[in-house]
Amino acid sequence: MKLLVIKESHSLENRVAITPDVIGKYLKLGFEVLIESNAGQKAGYCNAEYQKNGAKIINNIDEVLFEVDIVIAVQRSDFDHSLLKTNAVFIALLNPFFQTDLLKKLANFDINVFALELIPRITRAQSMDILSSQSNLAGYRAVVDAIYETSKCVPMMITSAGTISASKFLIIGAGVAGLQAIATAKRMGAIVSAFDVRASAKEQVQSLGAKFIEVKTNEKIDGVYAQEMSDEYKQKQQQLLEETIINQDVVITTALIQGKKAPILISEKMVNSMKPNSIIIDLASQNGGNCALTKPNEVIDCNGVKIFGHTNYPSRIASESSKFFAKNIINFVELLIDKDKKLININYDDDIIKATIVCSNKKITNENLLK
Repeated sequence: MKLLVIKESHSLENRVAITPDVIGKYLKLGFEVLIESNAGQKAGYCNAEYQKNGAKIINNIDEVLFEVDIVIAVQRSDFDHSLLKTNAVFIALLNPFFQTDLLKKLANFDINVFALELIPRITRAQSMDILSSQSNLAGYRAVVDAIYETSKCVPMMITSAGTISASKFLIIGAGVAGLQAIATAKRMGAIVSAFDVRASAKEQVQSLGAKFIEVKTNEKIDGVYAQEMSDEYKQKQQQLLEETIINQDVVITTALIQGKKAPILISEKMVNSMKPNSIIIDLASQNGGNCALTKPNEVIDCNGVKIFGHTNYPSRIASESSKFFAKNIINFVELLIDKDKKLININYDDDIIKATIVCSNKKITNENLLK
């Protein structure tokens, strides 16, 4: 079996799908590992490290695409898919709910395409859950960036010259990214509040030492993913956030709804009510953003309030996020092979396979994407 890792082509993508430390595991599974030259350079991994661990460096991937069984990328999809052999496997983050044209293009080829965003949140898939591992680091990096950008000290300081009060952080969305942001901000000495529509998030937020702010409602919302709320709830939510946000120094938003545009939670009116030199980090910017003024990959200054719309926070901590990505990927790849015969053997009835496969037999196969 041959596995190819391709170099990312987007200027803002610094990650690599496989790091040198997992090459040995692929070799034990029976793979010959091919790495496009300099694929890991932006993440801090040179060609020599891959070669030292048993991989082969490829200068022109077009010369080997016809013979590989699996192609792995972080996000890159702009290579010649027609060169792949029948039933070859392509695995990457594809943003499938928003890149329908890409899926239609991939469906023209007789290959198996897997979108890693669709790995289900079940116990058996935890070791493969790329969204969680990457969101964890995104939450951490968002706090680091906010601290760098703010003009205030984060912890309270008592000195002979006087006392400095601690910065106030509001985290909107207490999923994986939000919880890590809470934990990181608390460790830095901030006063942290958090909001989430899910009732189950309250205990998690409080366990990290943050204050949970909540809408008083009879609506029952729970589960892994946030959901669309009623108009009545949204009105109460807006009022609560308006009252809270006015006193914050840093706001980090992480609210996403799977398969839909990110909900707008911070209005222009709220931004204008914030103190000058306040910071908004919008981790939902790739899907439209939680702030009405967010612009993808831009920094907006609105009356002294800076709004950061970076769309790829894991890429801003590429060395570590690549390590997590690589470990998640190899656990997923193990599902696709017969370990004894050392052959590709996809069980299309497996729950994880069914959830993640988006194209096969020259058609889009994922039920959620066909709705």
